[in-house]
Amino acid sequence: QWHPVESGGDSVQAGGSLRLSCVASEHGFGPDCVGWFRQAPGKAREGGGTVFTSDGTAYYSDSVKGRFTISQDNTRKTVYLQLNNLKPEDTAKYYCGLAVGDGYVCLTAAVGDFGYWGPGTQVTVSS
Repeated sequence: QWHPVESGGDSVQAGGSLRLSCVASEHGFGPDCVGWFRQAPGKAREGGGTVFTSDGTAYYSDSVKGRFTISQDNTRKTVYLQLNNLKPEDTAKYYCGLAVGDGYVCLTAAVGDFGYWGPGTQVTVSS
């Protein structure tokens, strides 16, 4: 069973950058797909981006494409989310979700397909 843990959240000004980390697995095999999701107060959890860990293929939502980048380390057990050109509307708690399955799970990034979640890390962007 996996217990992902996120870190790296902070308060920054608009235009700033942050790098979030997710330790997806400390022992044994890692998940097939790791996703970064975010949830603002009063809103539903939404996908930011995912990475298919076997080959590193990444997918992004339209709201973050071109500003956020997902990467993974050589062990494929730690996944990073680089957030650039942050906007106040990026303010949310960011969660790392893990899923098993094929690349389609990563492509569709449906919240319900991700069975393991971390406690989240807060990102606050001020104007």
